[in-house]
Amino acid sequence: MELKITCIPGDGIGPEIVAQAKKVLDKVGEVYGHRMHYTDILMGGASIDACGEPLTQEAIDTAKAAQAVLMGSIGGNTSTSPWYKLPPEKRPEAGLLRIRKELNLFANLRPAVLYEQLAAACPLKEEISSKGFDLLIMRELTGGLYFGERKTVTENGVRKAIDTLTYTEEEIRRIAIKGFDIAQKRRKKVTSVDKANVLDSSRLWRKVVEEVAVNYPDVTLEHMLVDNCAMQLVRDPSQFDVILTENMFGDILSDEASMVTGSIGMLSSASLNDTKFGLYEPSHGSAPDIAGQDIANPIATILSAAMMLRFSFDLDKEADSIENAVKSVLKAGYRTGDIYSEGMVKTGCNQMGDLICDYIK
Repeated sequence: MELKITCIPGDGIGPEIVAQAKKVLDKVGEVYGHRMHYTDILMGGASIDACGEPLTQEAIDTAKAAQAVLMGSIGGNTSTSPWYKLPPEKRPEAGLLRIRKELNLFANLRPAVLYEQLAAACPLKEEISSKGFDLLIMRELTGGLYFGERKTVTENGVRKAIDTLTYTEEEIRRIAIKGFDIAQKRRKKVTSVDKANVLDSSRLWRKVVEEVAVNYPDVTLEHMLVDNCAMQLVRDPSQFDVILTENMFGDILSDEASMVTGSIGMLSSASLNDTKFGLYEPSHGSAPDIAGQDIANPIATILSAAMMLRFSFDLDKEADSIENAVKSVLKAGYRTGDIYSEGMVKTGCNQMGDLICDYIK
């Protein structure tokens, strides 16, 4: 099979971790008889430095011509980087918002899995972590507060900021369908998270999700207010399967979920449109303070590549081989610095990529 992939190395540790993901994908191609075709584009700070803007139209067109996009991390140190002295629409993250909108990437999938080998790194009590957990946050990505009309005005000498939260029933319905479809392949439970006791947008969200649920009688639906969900993620994350929620709530909850796994460096993510096309990236940031030192953890990006094989190319066996290789490397005791504990073997970014390749059979 020929796989046409656009890659965004990005900033900070991005180029290092994307290089390891490519290495693993090439090994998968060698073992399973596929050929990878990569085209790199610039986005974020790298694009600002080279082109004067965080994402060019040429880069967007290249991404659209591919079957999937694999991305590292973008951005820099917000207090010292000259990128953050620019207007908001010219900063690195503006490129990420734009590519999501241009590619219609409305569904963000963020798994949070507690690997048995890393249970000791979980910050929760052992009585909670010992049960393990494997949940997925399905976040609506192109609507809501982040994309609503915003402005800052001065009224009677007082500054006032206005942000608008808007959702249409069509935007809610399409993300709900994605959530229920994926739940059918997992443990058949959807927890829809909102703030329906206060917000009109959440009340519409709840109504539309219930309408969609009628078509999935084999999937259990429960509703949960966002503040309660934040508490329950700490109290007992094993109760969740698929968490379905809007943009801002999903942004916050997915970061919380990532930390109860013990390391954000282990967590992949996917952003999908209404076809097989998707953008795949690690959940962590660009970590400019450790860039170029060969100490970054590439596992989140490598697992994102596995998600790409599964969701954009329907190559489940190949995705399984990457995920199983990661588990095997961890079981063998190899760790990058962020997940290292006494008695393990500390490895660098490049060596971790090589080790995972070695376990792909």
